[in-house]
Parts: sequence; C-alpha cells; structure tokens
Amino acid sequence: MHAVYVVRNNVSREIYIGYTTDLKARLMRHNARGQKFTTRKLGTWEYAYVELYRSEKDARIRERKLKSHGSSKHELLKRLKNSVL
Repeated sequence: MHAVYVVRNNVSREIYIGYTTDLKARLMRHNARGQKFTTRKLGTWEYAYVELYRSEKDARIRERKLKSHGSSKHELLKRLKNSVL
C-alpha cells in the first residue's frame, strides 16, 4: 500500500506531510536524530493522519495537493486542529 501521512511533533506541534510505502520505518526515520533538517527538531513525531492508496500515482497526487497551499491542505489542517490529537 502507498500512504500519504501527516506527522506532528509533540513539542513544537509542527506538522510534516509526506509519502511512504512503509509507515513504521518512515516514522522511525523522522524520529532518528541527525536526519533530515525538516524533521530533526526536539520532541518526537507521531502520526496525526494517514490515507492509504493502491496506486503510487494517486498517493503522489494527493501528497502534492496537501503540500500546496490550497483548500485541501486548509481543510486537513482545520480537521487536525479540531481533533483530540
């Protein structure tokens, strides 16, 4: 399966949107110190939202839509803000 996900930092509350085929391994990489600059902040990253797709193409299209500053991203952020996470 192909996944589009949102992780949230438990300290800064910052979010990151991405794509993966292995959710467990990807979260471990986000939390590994000294890795990518975009997610190597203090605290740990946790999944806040995940969408699963059969097709890589569909997942990549959705990831791009969520990363852009359009209505898809706005609606998702609104849902996340109002969630208990």
